[in-house]
Amino acid sequence: MAKSSADDAELRRACAAAVAASGARGEEVTFSIRVAKGRGIFEKLGRLAKPRVLALTVKQSSRGEANKAFLRVLKYSSGAVLEPAKLYKLKHLTKVEVISSDPSGCTFVLGFDNLRSQSVAPPQWTMRNIDDRNRLLFCILNMCKEILSYLPKVVGIDIVELALWAKENTLTIDNQVSTQDGQETSAVTQTERKVTVTVENDLVSQAKEEEEDMEALLDTYVMGIGEADAFSERLKQELVALEAANVYQLLESEPLIEEVLQGLDAASATVDDMDEWLRIFNLKLRHMREDIASIESRNNGLEMQSVNNKALMEELDKLLERLRIPQEFAASLTGGSFEESRMLKNVEACEWLTGAIRSLEVPNLDPCYVNMRAVREKKAELEKLKTTFVRRASEFLRNYFSSLVDFMISDKSYFSQRGQLKRPDHADLRYKCRTYARLLQHLKGLDKSCLGPLRKAYCHSLNLLLRREAREFANELRASTKAPKNPAVWLEGSNGSGHNGSSADTSTVSDAYSRMLTIFIPLLVDESSFFAHFMCFEVPALVPAGSPNVNKSKSGGNDADDDLGLMDPDGNDLKPDSTSAELGTLNEALQELLDGIQEDFYAVVDWAYKIDPLRCISMHGITERYLSGQKADAAGFVRKLLDDLESRISVQFSRFIDEACHQIERNERNVRQTGILAYIPRFAVLASRMEQYIQGQSRDLIDKAYTKLVSTMFATLEKIAQSDPKTADIVLIENYAAFQNSLYDLANVVPTLAKFYHQASESYELACTRHISSLIYLVCKSTQKSTCCGYNVFAPDKCKIIFWTFWQQFERLFQFNRKVEELTYTIAAEEVS
Repeated sequence: MAKSSADDAELRRACAAAVAASGARGEEVTFSIRVAKGRGIFEKLGRLAKPRVLALTVKQSSRGEANKAFLRVLKYSSGAVLEPAKLYKLKHLTKVEVISSDPSGCTFVLGFDNLRSQSVAPPQWTMRNIDDRNRLLFCILNMCKEILSYLPKVVGIDIVELALWAKENTLTIDNQVSTQDGQETSAVTQTERKVTVTVENDLVSQAKEEEEDMEALLDTYVMGIGEADAFSERLKQELVALEAANVYQLLESEPLIEEVLQGLDAASATVDDMDEWLRIFNLKLRHMREDIASIESRNNGLEMQSVNNKALMEELDKLLERLRIPQEFAASLTGGSFEESRMLKNVEACEWLTGAIRSLEVPNLDPCYVNMRAVREKKAELEKLKTTFVRRASEFLRNYFSSLVDFMISDKSYFSQRGQLKRPDHADLRYKCRTYARLLQHLKGLDKSCLGPLRKAYCHSLNLLLRREAREFANELRASTKAPKNPAVWLEGSNGSGHNGSSADTSTVSDAYSRMLTIFIPLLVDESSFFAHFMCFEVPALVPAGSPNVNKSKSGGNDADDDLGLMDPDGNDLKPDSTSAELGTLNEALQELLDGIQEDFYAVVDWAYKIDPLRCISMHGITERYLSGQKADAAGFVRKLLDDLESRISVQFSRFIDEACHQIERNERNVRQTGILAYIPRFAVLASRMEQYIQGQSRDLIDKAYTKLVSTMFATLEKIAQSDPKTADIVLIENYAAFQNSLYDLANVVPTLAKFYHQASESYELACTRHISSLIYLVCKSTQKSTCCGYNVFAPDKCKIIFWTFWQQFERLFQFNRKVEELTYTIAAEEVS
C-alpha cells in the first residue's frame, strides 16, 4: 500500500498544535489526513475550497462523563501554518455516503443531523485514493462504535468489503507506523488496532451468521446455492400438500360436519328473516329520507331567507349610518363659531359634510338607492347645511380680512416713519390667514363659486395695506437720501459750470431705487404666491428659480405659505397643469391686489431723474436684472410692473437725450462760433459718466443715446461751419480733432463710439484736404497777381514747379500726421514724441 498522509507524524503534531492554539483543552488528535479537495457550503456557488486537513480528536472527560469525539477541518494560513476552520461533532453524524457519480470512488459525504438549513450543503470530501478513503471512514466508524456506541448509516459502500479491507490492511499499517515513528506512534497504533478489531469483529460476525443460516437451510434439502428455481418449486409443492392434508382431515370428522350444516341452516333462516326486516326498514327509511329531504329543502329556504334578511339589515344599517347627521357636526355647520380655537372642529365638520355628500352620489352609492325618498330628503338636507355653512363662512372671512388689515393700517408702527425705514413684514398677517387655509380649501370643494367674492374682499383689503406701505416707504426713502440739490447741466453754459454740475456724487439715488426694488419686488412676489395658494388657485409655483428673491432666507424659510400646497378635500396633493384655466383669473385678481402700487415706484424714478438724469442708466440695469428673474407666468403683474418701470426709465432717459440734443442745437443760433465748440469736450465727460453707470443689459439704451447725440453734434457742427465759409474748414478741423482726442480712450472699448471716431477721422481728413487745396489755390493766385503787376508772367512750367514745391511740403505734413495716428493705436498718446 502506498504511503499515506495519515502516517505523517509531523502532520499530526501540527494538527495537535493548531487544536491547542484554538483554545480546546484536553483534546487528543487520534487521526489526521490530507484531503485532495473538498466542498462545503460553497458547493452551490460552484467554487472549490482550498486544500484542507481532516483530524479526528477525542476529548477526555474528567468528571466521569462520556468522552466526546470531533471531526476538525483545518486550513493553511498565509504563513503555511495550520489553523482551525470548521468543527463537527461526531455525535450528530447520521450518514456516511460514498458518491456514486464519482468513478474513482474517492468522494464521500458526511451527513449531520444538526445541519437544518436546506441552503447549507453537507460536507463533501475527495480523498487521494481508495485506501485513504477507507482508512478515514473506518476510523470514523471505530470512534462512533467505541465512544458513541452506535454506527451511522453507511450508503454506497459494502460494509463487509470495508471490514475485509481493514482486516487485510491493519497489519501493514501497524508495521509501517512502528518502523517510521518509533514508540510514540506505536502506542497510538495499538489504540487504533484495538478499536479496529472490535468493529471488524462485529461486521464479520454479522455477515457470518447470515451465511450460516442460509447454508443450514440449503443443507436440509441437500441442494446447492445455484439451484434456486428448483428450491422455490419444491417449497410451493410442499405448501399445497400441507393445505390438502388439512382439508382432508376436516372431511374425516363427519359429526362435526353435521353440526356445521345445521348451524348453516339456522343461519340461513335467520338471514331470510333479516332480509325481510331489512326490506321493511328500507321502505321506512325511504319515506324518512323523503321527509328529511323536504325538511332540508324548507330549512335551506329559511336559512337563505335568514341570510338575506341579515344582509339586508346590515345594508340598511350602513345606509342609515350614511343618512345620519351627527349632532356636533350639525351644530358646527349651522351656528358654530369661527374662532381660531374652534377651527379644528369646523374643518372636521367640513370634511364630514363633503364625505356625506359624496357618499350619496352614484359612484359611491348603489344606483338602486338614488331614487329612495329617504335618500332624496337627506340630500336636500345636506345641501341646505352646505349652503348655510358656506354663507356663514364667507361672510366671516370677508369681515375678518377687512378687520385684520384695518388693524394693521391703524397701527403706525407697521410703517416707515421719519428717520426710520421699516421693511414691510406680513408674517403675522399670513400666520393669521393660514389658520383658515384648510377652511378655504373645503369651501372650494363645497361651493367653488363662493371663492370669487372672498378673493375680491382679500384683494381689496390687502391692496390698501400694500399701497400704504409703499407710499410711506417711498416718502421716507426720498427724505432720508442725501443728494445734491442743484441738477447737473451737461451740454450748455460755460465749460466750468458743466463740469462742476456733473462732478457731484449721485450714487445714493440709484441705491435708493435699488433698495425700493429689493424690498418690494420680493414682497409682491411672495404676496402673489401666498394669494394663489391661500385662495386655492390651481396654478404652478409663482416664485421662479434663480430670481432675486433672496430675502426669504432671512426669515429662515418658515413663511406662512410654506405648507399651503394645493390639496383636495380628502387631503391629497394636487398636481395642476401649467396651462390651467385659472391662470387668467389669477392674473386678474393679482391686478386688483397690486393695482396702484406702481405710482410710488414712478415717483421714485421721477425723483431720481430730477436729481441726476444719468442715473436712469443704472436704474435701467437694476430693473432689467429683476425683470430677467421673473419668469413665472403666474407672477404676471410683478413682471408687468417691472416692464412699466423699465419703460418709464427709458422714456425719462430719452427725454434727457432730447434735451441734450436741443442744448447742442442752440449753439447753431450763436453768431460766429470759433474754436472748439463747448459741447465737444463735455460730451466726452458725459460719455465717460454714462459708461460708469452701465449695469446689466443697458448697452442698447446707451448706444442709441450715443447715436442720437453724436449725430446731432456732427450735424450742428456742419451747420455752424457753413455759416462762415472762410473759416469752415478750420472749425471742422479743430472740432473733429478735439472729438477724436477726447474720445480716444472710450473709442477703444465702446464699438459705437469707435464707429463715430472713425467717422470724425474721415471728416477731419476731408476738411484738411479742402483747406490745403484752398491754401494752394490762394498762394498760386497771389503769386500770379504779383507777377502780372510787374509785367512778368510765369510760364506754365514755372507755375507747375511752384505748385509741386507746395505740394511736397504738405505731403510731408500729411505723412507725419498719418504716422502719428498709426502710433497712437499701439503706443500711449503721451509717449508719442
